[in-house]
Amino acid sequence: MEYSSALISTYFPFLFLFVVLVNLTNGKPIVPALFIFGDSSLDVGNNNNEPTFVKANFLPYGRDLENHIPTGRFCNGKLTIDYGAEAFGFTSYQPPYLSLRVKGNNILNGANFASAGSGYHDSTAKLYRAISMSKQLEYYMMYQKELMKIAGQSTALYIISSGVYLVGAGSGDFILNYYINPLLQKAYTPYQFSDILVQRYSNFIQSLYAAGARKIGVPTLTAIGCFPITITLFGFHSNNECVVKINNVAIYFNQQLNSTSENLRKILPQLDLTLLDSYEPLYNMANKPLEYGFFEARKACCGTGLLETSVFCNPKSIGTCVDASKYVFWDSVHPTGAANKVLAAKLISDILPIIYK
Repeated sequence: MEYSSALISTYFPFLFLFVVLVNLTNGKPIVPALFIFGDSSLDVGNNNNEPTFVKANFLPYGRDLENHIPTGRFCNGKLTIDYGAEAFGFTSYQPPYLSLRVKGNNILNGANFASAGSGYHDSTAKLYRAISMSKQLEYYMMYQKELMKIAGQSTALYIISSGVYLVGAGSGDFILNYYINPLLQKAYTPYQFSDILVQRYSNFIQSLYAAGARKIGVPTLTAIGCFPITITLFGFHSNNECVVKINNVAIYFNQQLNSTSENLRKILPQLDLTLLDSYEPLYNMANKPLEYGFFEARKACCGTGLLETSVFCNPKSIGTCVDASKYVFWDSVHPTGAANKVLAAKLISDILPIIYK
């Protein structure tokens, strides 16, 4: 009975939202387009042909997708943005902008510009030869020009101003950069580095606004202290639990993100900006997995579950689990498709107000 009730508590919020949105859309998307910027939590394949080792276009990534073919998603299955696109009424996902051989009508419903290894701080992307946030914005400006040619100016401007924009980064800035970079640690405390990142975030939102974006959802920094890789590398006194001092930095970052977002809403009069809570749901799943229908939250599914991610999570990784749906984490940094479904329910709930405003 405990397992059955856990499954209900895990999936009911998402299913409820999905049913409500389907009824509201009458089978049509509730927004004309989605535009996605950020890091590996949102990348659906932009890194596939880039000169970076931060890729996921090989098995076992994607093994639980419908066709079992890896796409570049850092997951065994769907990302939160995939569930979001479905709930918003889209019949196909927004494509990775750089993987499109023929753009044309493929970009009418938006595009995904996110790149694994990227972050608000350009040094993060540079370290991993990923696509920086500033470069993602450049690609978006190229997208706008293409959209104008395909759809015409009037329709293009409607898509740009009425579309929903998702901007999600920060985890890589800390876990893949600051906490393994002695130069950054010597120059800044983690709280000072947070302030720098939030300023970069502010600059990005203002640039996006200047380019025509009006409806913007921003996932908060998640509970990075609960990542298996974080506990393995930095949890020396954590008793195999989430690293409190790193989660405290995430909480501080989110507080600054909130106050900065409030200021942005004041100085940008037409901006509909909302924060999407990704901290609390992941923290809860990591600390109370059974309540969400999971049985393992300390180790990830792929390999040993302690350190593997990207190229280290591959077909030869010894120990990879059979059933990822029982795990909160797929690799040592990224949630499973099952966990992403739980996260998506919260994110969708948080973003609805700006859609129907």
